[in-house]
Amino acid sequence: MYQFPETELILTSDHRLYHINLKGEDIADDVILVGDQHRVAQISAHFSKIEFKTEHREFVTHTGIYNGKRITVLSTGIGTDNIDIVLNELDAAVNINLETRQLNPNHRSLNIIRLGTSGALQAEIPVNGIVVSSHGLGLDGLLNFYDNWQSINEDEISNSFIKHTGWLPNLPFPYCVKASNQLIQRFKEGTHIGITATAPGFYGPQGRQIRLKAAMPDLNELLTNYKLGEHRITNFEMETSALYGLGKLLNHQCLTACVIIANRVRKEFTRDYKKSVEILIQESLQRLTT
Repeated sequence: MYQFPETELILTSDHRLYHINLKGEDIADDVILVGDQHRVAQISAHFSKIEFKTEHREFVTHTGIYNGKRITVLSTGIGTDNIDIVLNELDAAVNINLETRQLNPNHRSLNIIRLGTSGALQAEIPVNGIVVSSHGLGLDGLLNFYDNWQSINEDEISNSFIKHTGWLPNLPFPYCVKASNQLIQRFKEGTHIGITATAPGFYGPQGRQIRLKAAMPDLNELLTNYKLGEHRITNFEMETSALYGLGKLLNHQCLTACVIIANRVRKEFTRDYKKSVEILIQESLQRLTT
């Protein structure tokens, strides 16, 4: 049987995945991802019991019990490059025998829910509202480095987006991947649902300009005005497309729910960032466990 080599599957001396410092037994079937490592403790403070804690670099993990259900909370840091590390290593931890470096005979599928903050691109989505991502539209290019990504791509959305925006040929192909239908059903009530655009940076890639001029300074307006049937782009962030793309290729169920801390159209920003995040945490824990 094939053994994954040390250069590809990088482990610690006690057979944990190198970056996230986890084994399969440390990970619940329901995993919450957050960007900020301090947000892990904010979520686990709601647990009735914490079974396991670890941290390495920006990757902090708490696994515990909420409403009788085992949940893992893991911080990823910012960006699709970190999602690339976390998704590959989470999958390896639960689907590869880390002692023998061989694939497990039975696939274990995780429910992976990203809880994040985001900026709304539609005027009617209020600050402190929750957006659930029906699709991740990747402006970052990460999925293009993986074989067979075309098999999960929503070609009609990608192609119409390229045409609508006059997408520059030197920029990465804007791939698009759907969320888990079963997780959307659990999270959709009382939320705003739409396409989430994922950028590879916070400034130029999201149309912001300080001293450097953006190559597409009208990008936000183009995103706001995009429409394909019932599909529209609701918000901007920096992780969802990679989560959806890698998750689907690896056969996991993935969803992003973001609290809106800024409305980019109305130029409004939340007055209480911590309260906004706490609203998202409490709502999401209830939806995940009931």
